[in-house]
Amino acid sequence: MENHLELIGVKKSYGNFEAVKGISIKITEGSYCCLLGPSGCGKTSLLRMIAGHEDISEGDIFIGASRLNSLNPANRGTSMMFQSYALFPHLSVIDNVSFALKIKGVSVSERRKKAISYIEMVQMQGYEERLPQQLSGGQKQRVALARALITKPKVLLLDEPLSALDPALRIKMRTELKQMQRELGITFIHVTHSQEEALALASLAVVMNEGKAVQIDTPLKLFNKPRTAFVAEFVGGHNVLKHGEKSFALRTDSIGIDPDGPSGTNKPFEMNIVDIEFQGSRVKILLSSSEHNLFNVLMSDYEFYKKELETGQRVSCFWNSEDLHLLEDH
Repeated sequence: MENHLELIGVKKSYGNFEAVKGISIKITEGSYCCLLGPSGCGKTSLLRMIAGHEDISEGDIFIGASRLNSLNPANRGTSMMFQSYALFPHLSVIDNVSFALKIKGVSVSERRKKAISYIEMVQMQGYEERLPQQLSGGQKQRVALARALITKPKVLLLDEPLSALDPALRIKMRTELKQMQRELGITFIHVTHSQEEALALASLAVVMNEGKAVQIDTPLKLFNKPRTAFVAEFVGGHNVLKHGEKSFALRTDSIGIDPDGPSGTNKPFEMNIVDIEFQGSRVKILLSSSEHNLFNVLMSDYEFYKKELETGQRVSCFWNSEDLHLLEDH
């Protein structure tokens, strides 16, 4: 039977506090799934329940036909890569990577042979005898990944694995993670609070808020068709507009700005430029108005310099009605 991961009505309570409120998801084998949400939304609790490091208060978790609820972490077919990497400081790289095989009673020669193959997979050959304190953050991450993969899990669980890295290395490592997941063909479940990271990595993204899964979708649909105002604002790239009893999402790059101020019925929204943020090839402009409060516009640097916009300037904004996306929580 295929090793799909399925969560059915999964809840987690700490006393009277319900951290995870009945989540049901089916994750196809071989998916790269990101659990995305703000701090305290329940995403790490959910990951730890899949791993067996937290008891399930209610509901069921399956991999294929195997119900995981009562199984200990070693027997679940999962492997977890912790946010801190949790490498043994007194063990060399090769001994860290092969540790799980040592616990299983695999011979020294066999476990070293397997460990070397996984060290090569994460491009850490030549570092086999180094201790963790002799490694950079990115190198520690690679070792932790090799150690998690050597048990050949059906599902690899990653708890914010890129958060400790500098921005350039974070982008490099997420590319390598995605390539490795494709080559291995196993399911990755990756917890992150970074919208950019989730959109770049996931084949399936689960946006969580206050213990609930508020949208489960592909990154493309998540970005272009957010279901709620929370998703539209948290995933980013949208403004939320109120019109009577309805709420709409409007992409920040679907808005035009006229620096000459109001001039006709097709440019009815007068706003003031509050802030201008240079982002390389793009420029983010923060606008303020009595009707819309704060309003974000994203444009190319070429267009920005052509318009000669400045902070404090009063401008007109316009957009096409077909670019408005109706939200479900209107």
